[in-house]
Amino acid sequence: TCCSRRTGRSRPRWSPWADGDVSARAALVMQAVREADRDRYLAALYAPEDRREALFALYAFNAEVAGIRDRIREALPGEIRLQWWRDVIAGRPADGHPAAEALVEAIDRHGLPRAAFENYLEARLFDLYDDPMPTRADLEGYCGETASALIQLASLVLDPATAAAHGEAAGHAGCAQAIAGLLRVLPVHRRRGQCYVPQDILAAAGTTVADFLATTDHEACERVVSAVTALAREHLAAFGQAAALPPLLRPAYLPVALVPDYLGAVARRGVAGEGTADIPSWKRHWRLFRAATAAAGRPAD
Repeated sequence: TCCSRRTGRSRPRWSPWADGDVSARAALVMQAVREADRDRYLAALYAPEDRREALFALYAFNAEVAGIRDRIREALPGEIRLQWWRDVIAGRPADGHPAAEALVEAIDRHGLPRAAFENYLEARLFDLYDDPMPTRADLEGYCGETASALIQLASLVLDPATAAAHGEAAGHAGCAQAIAGLLRVLPVHRRRGQCYVPQDILAAAGTTVADFLATTDHEACERVVSAVTALAREHLAAFGQAAALPPLLRPAYLPVALVPDYLGAVARRGVAGEGTADIPSWKRHWRLFRAATAAAGRPAD
């Protein structure tokens, strides 16, 4: 993976910081996030310098686990990889894995709850299989245990004294961000036979999992995408109505500022489009800057 590349060094276990060069590990982890998750990479740069390494560790962990399905053909290797992460978080040696060692250090240094990582990994089991998402509540639960939990963990790194008070905001922000992300890569999931759209939303739109994946009824598919988009906007609005965020917490929430633009890109691509719905780099930078400097402490419009 991008977090575990090898060099020509003659060590049984590659660990360029084994002689004390911790900055080498930090650079590798930061680069992994830069390549795999540009939004969170940029957001972390707005955090205080002494907190960035831990944020990059969290985001590298997320990128690695979220990308497991991209690297496997069968579910079993994916389950083995998830179990490896469970064992590392529980105390097993990370075997020179940069992101894993950085994550364990961040957990210990900032007192991050290991139960949150266990719940995260349990939720990610869904990614490995092609089972349909049963209900809207199940989708929101999945988003809560993954994207929302990541925001809350990042908040604990940034400002543990105020993080818990904004748990509801993290819940809505993570749901909005995650649902928009699922819509962005909808063509990828369709090709795999995956369906993150809840079955109750599909039924309300007059279609089924099989028909939605086949894109045989464009009008029904448009209704589905509209309904899921509305769900993302509902959570975005709820986040906007939450109490203003303390300045130190803002970097954890910055990526949600991109949700409206991503939903717009999804609409422009259409249900029959291909590829990931994206936005220009300049717009990403501008939105994040606006959100980071907004007086209200939440993403600017």
